[in-house]
Amino acid sequence: MELKELRSKSAAELNTHLTDLHKERFALRMQQATGQLAKSHEVRRVRREIARTKMLLDQNQK
Repeated sequence: MELKELRSKSAAELNTHLTDLHKERFALRMQQATGQLAKSHEVRRVRREIARTKMLLDQNQK
């Protein structure tokens, strides 16, 4: 998701999105562990999106 789209979301929506990203990251890790992960770049994309979301949540709290 683009940073512009993330900035337009409320804190509750960001928390929901963060939970979804953690679930997606877990699923990708399980696929990687079992050798079923076809798109290894997805792990990096999800990890970076988690960081972006956390950054925005921290900025909104201040």
